[in-house]
Amino acid sequence: MAKTRSYYGDGALSAAHYDLITAADLRLRGDEDIYAGLAEPGATILELGAGTGRLTCNLARRGFTITGVDIAAAMLAQAKRHVEDLEPEVAARISLRLGDLTSVDLKQTFDLAICPYHTLAHVPAGAAWRNGFRNAARHLEGGGLFAVHLPRLELMRSLGPIDPRAMVKDLPLQDGRRLRLYVRERQFREGINRLEQVLDYTVVDASGAELQRSSERLVLYMQDPVIFATEAGFVLDRPPIDLHGDGDIWVFRKAGAPTVSAG
Repeated sequence: MAKTRSYYGDGALSAAHYDLITAADLRLRGDEDIYAGLAEPGATILELGAGTGRLTCNLARRGFTITGVDIAAAMLAQAKRHVEDLEPEVAARISLRLGDLTSVDLKQTFDLAICPYHTLAHVPAGAAWRNGFRNAARHLEGGGLFAVHLPRLELMRSLGPIDPRAMVKDLPLQDGRRLRLYVRERQFREGINRLEQVLDYTVVDASGAELQRSSERLVLYMQDPVIFATEAGFVLDRPPIDLHGDGDIWVFRKAGAPTVSAG
C-alpha cells in the first residue's frame, strides 16, 4: 500500500472535514434514534468512539448524560468546540475524555454503552476486540446494554475494482472550495477479514485547482462479534439491527442483575 498518514490523525483532512463527511453519509440515517431507544429517559451513556461529538451532543439534547471517549485528539478538539456551542444545561450533561476504548478506565458504570460508526472495526479483530468488549463490560452494571455498529463482511469482500481517477464524493466547502474524495488503493485479506484502502482527500478551489491533498490509510476488520462478547460476559440481546444494508448495530446485554443500593 502507498505511504499515507493516519486516518483521523493530526493534520488529516478526514478529521478536519469529519462533520461534513458524516452529514453526507446516508448510511448513518437513524442511528441516533436506535441508540436513544436502547436507554430509559435520563439514562447515563458511555460512547466509545465519540469522534467530533455528533451523537454525543444530540443524545445530550435528548436528556441523556453522556461521556464520550475518543483516541484521536484532533477529533476530540472539534467535539469540545461543539459542546461549547450548546445550551449550558445541555453541555453540563456531557463529559469528553481522550482515551483508548480497549483500556480507558473511567471508574464508573453506565446504563448503556455504545460504539458507533464502525469504531471497533478500526482495530484488529483479536486482542483489541477482546479488550474492547471486556472494557465495555467493566463500565456497565449487570443487565446493561452495549451497542456496536459494525460493517457487513459480505460487502467488504464484494467491493469491486477501483478507478483512482473516479471521484466518490464531491462536497461543497466555504468560499467556493470543494472537498473531493478518491479511492487510490484497495485490498481485502481473507481469514483476518481486513479491508484496507488508501483514500485521497483533496480540497480544490472554484476553478478546480488543487489546494490540499491528504492520502490516508483506512483499515476495517470484521469477525463474529458474538465470540468476543460472550467471553466478556455478554449475551446477544436481539437480532442485529440493519442500518441501510451497509452495516448492523449489534446489541449485547451484560449478564447479571443490576446492583441495588441499600436503603
